[in-house]
Amino acid sequence: MTTEQRRNLQAFGDYVRKILDPTYILSYMTSWFREDEVQCIQAERNNKGPTEAATLFLKYLLELQEEGWFRGFLDALAHAGYSGLYEAIESWDFQKIEKLEEYRLLLKRLQPEFKTRINPEDILPEISECLIKQECEEIVQVCSNKGTMAGAEKMVECLLRSDKENWPKTLTFALEKEESRFSELWIVGKDIKDAEMKDLEDERLETSEVQIFYQEDPEYQNLSQNSCLPSEESHTSWHSPFKPRNYQLELALPAKEGKNTIICAPTGCGKTFVSLLICEHHFNNFPQGQKGKVVFFANQIPVYEQQKSVFSKYFERLGYKVTGISGATTENIPVKQMVENNDIIILTPQILVNNLKNGTIPSLSIFTLMIFDECHNTSKQHPYNMIMFHYLDQKLGGSSGPLPQVIGLTASVGVGDAKNTEEAIDYICKLCASLDASVIATVKDNLEELEQVVHKPQKFFRKVESRTTDKFKCIMSQLMRAIENLAKSIYEDIESLSQIKNREFGTQKYEQWIVTIQKECSVFKMPDKDEESRICKALFLYTSHLRKYNDALIINEHARMKDALDYLKHFFSNVRAAGFNEIEQDLTRRFEEKLQELESISRDPSNENPKLEDLCFVLQEEYHFNQETKTILFVKTRALVDALKKWIEENSNLSFLKPGILTGHGKTNQNIRMTLPAQKCILDSFRASGDNNILIATSVADEGIDIAQCNLVILYEYVGNVIKMIQTRGRGRAKGSKCFLLTSNNDVIEKEKINICKEKMMNDSILNLQKWDEAVFKEKILYIQNQEKLLRDSQEKAKPIPDKENKKLLCRKCKTLACFTADIRVVEESHYTVLGGAFKECFVTKPHPRPKTYMNFEKRAKIFCARQDCCHDWGIFVKYKTFEIPVIKIESFVVEDVATGIQMLYPKWKNFHFEKIPFDAAEMSK
Repeated sequence: MTTEQRRNLQAFGDYVRKILDPTYILSYMTSWFREDEVQCIQAERNNKGPTEAATLFLKYLLELQEEGWFRGFLDALAHAGYSGLYEAIESWDFQKIEKLEEYRLLLKRLQPEFKTRINPEDILPEISECLIKQECEEIVQVCSNKGTMAGAEKMVECLLRSDKENWPKTLTFALEKEESRFSELWIVGKDIKDAEMKDLEDERLETSEVQIFYQEDPEYQNLSQNSCLPSEESHTSWHSPFKPRNYQLELALPAKEGKNTIICAPTGCGKTFVSLLICEHHFNNFPQGQKGKVVFFANQIPVYEQQKSVFSKYFERLGYKVTGISGATTENIPVKQMVENNDIIILTPQILVNNLKNGTIPSLSIFTLMIFDECHNTSKQHPYNMIMFHYLDQKLGGSSGPLPQVIGLTASVGVGDAKNTEEAIDYICKLCASLDASVIATVKDNLEELEQVVHKPQKFFRKVESRTTDKFKCIMSQLMRAIENLAKSIYEDIESLSQIKNREFGTQKYEQWIVTIQKECSVFKMPDKDEESRICKALFLYTSHLRKYNDALIINEHARMKDALDYLKHFFSNVRAAGFNEIEQDLTRRFEEKLQELESISRDPSNENPKLEDLCFVLQEEYHFNQETKTILFVKTRALVDALKKWIEENSNLSFLKPGILTGHGKTNQNIRMTLPAQKCILDSFRASGDNNILIATSVADEGIDIAQCNLVILYEYVGNVIKMIQTRGRGRAKGSKCFLLTSNNDVIEKEKINICKEKMMNDSILNLQKWDEAVFKEKILYIQNQEKLLRDSQEKAKPIPDKENKKLLCRKCKTLACFTADIRVVEESHYTVLGGAFKECFVTKPHPRPKTYMNFEKRAKIFCARQDCCHDWGIFVKYKTFEIPVIKIESFVVEDVATGIQMLYPKWKNFHFEKIPFDAAEMSK
């Protein structure tokens, strides 16, 4: 056993703890462990569980000095059946085990469904190869003694510890063989993120490096000034009559002492002002002749703009230079020059990631203080974490350059998937390790003052009823079944079409099935290319219509039938205005045949949605009690925002309400979007007395919006994790605030109750950590950092070798040849154009509905497939400097290998590893 092997085993110990039940291998380790140690491990297993037992086992193992014990441990793993763990430790390659993590997380989420739907003895013969022999015996024993639900719980526990890379697939086959309804959840759940991202359209030019994040969940952020900051009129310098509150000084204290600190404090308490205090102190404490340089990271553009304004307003008066750099400014002035010439730089984090990567900024030593807003995001491949990887490589690599002080700001550090305080402490320690924080600052000494400023709303749960009969859904289901049959009649050999039965309309699962079909039909091949194109177009149209019907059913479930019908009428109006081929004419006719009946049903008062009646009751009650009530109503989608606004405006019982809406920037099927000025305008209107008194919002309002006078928060079928819960609840800050969760789903209520428990667990864990000796805490953090670095280094992949073979790009909808990769050029490392006159014949243009200039690009038109029966969106037409060029998006195409005919889909250009030739002005001139 070498020192390196011992260090590696220590570094990868978390994998051993997650997987190993040491009681299964102790019989093979008797020559290495004393009897009392064996008994201690067994007692730990019986009293606290396998994870704690594995921790103790590792401790004893790493203390062994006898020759040969490491080989003995590997042999024990092999004998007991831990083949995956054996292979990973022998090669020090845990990638196969790491890939199982997403399935473990999914199974954890689905555990309640698994317990109620699965008889473990039915599927055990199929999955026994993925479990240890003793585990199979224990599952059978638990079923016999405690029943099938307890046995199913035991089976989940065992699967979560399985080290067999094929267990997710084996479980899938076992569930399908038993025709279990749980299999739908299991199959669909794996790709749920694909469905969530289905309709996002990049409003900027495409980039291979994401610089600004726009997404529906969550859509950010601070869109107003912090209520705890002094007004401009009241200040002439930092030494003005305005004084920070005592709890703000308490939060700032560890950072003022030079410690890397995570500041965890409630929404609305003035964390921005705390960061200003820290910056002021930081600048004032440099020796004469030396200067500080502060970087403030704002994750989203709205936050970036606010913080740039706040920092400029209060520091430029003191003679400090403040600048901001986001994706929209990097081309105008070199980033390195802006950093060097300013004292405070407000950044969107990907900008720094890109400049560290290309060497423009050689190291983080150029900064003396880094502040991360919403620092709980520092995990996985988030830009915050990518920045901290550079920091930690510099720290752990023994670099001589000085490291900046690190400050993190958040309302909630979260607890991840922790089930107890010990696991929560580990989760929080990992966040501290990622930010190199030695202190978590919370308000303890000045809690009374904090509670006078930030009021925690009272939480209420209301279980509401859904419709008992739904005629609208019946008609929609008939139409959807007919379209499904049409799709099957076109071509049945696509695998997902054979799984068409027993799909529940109006669900996320059905949406995911549609996404899967569209992916499969984009890459299937036939010898007859015309026939292939015909089938591909037909299936694309049928599934697109099914998706619209599914969307309408979701609106119908949570709003009025009228709103769902209006959504469909708008869709078919657009269909008529476009190509309108034979298939679309047929589908439109089918809808119009049912339209009169649907109109009649939607007008029938007996078909009112009982959920809305309950929502109406809550609003009437609260405004009757307090006419000055200000409400934020959170909903899941932008379609629901629009539907509920119409419902309020048309409901005579709610005439006292004046609704405003707040949604994000991105585009969806409904074409509802809000620019940043529009968002600010609606917030100003909401704050002004007598204007909007209810704001209907998507998750854009989750974080950072300062609405101190809001006293009612309603979560309408809306729930997330514990971080989201704390942030949404934090919107209600007025004294006597209330927060209602309205849902027809018991699981939603249970999830929110679990979040409340997790919040308590988080607070208890932070208090526990604050009692630790600082040296012990730093040692723990350093240990985690070394482990994570070893893991990063071991899993670092070589850059993929570009494929120099010429490839075809085919229209994803109709399979028409668009161009070859040999004709593609990369403009400014991010945008992709096509050379040659041949490509210009393949597309048509339409004026862009939102022409604008972005850096060196002037967006002028949209480009579409030139085939009249297709018209698929391919990208945009721009003026770049003096050139007029198309810019294409890879997700609009299928890539076909010229030699083999194999077809592939790529979600982003960065996933497509072909030879990328830079754009050359001289080549264009020819």
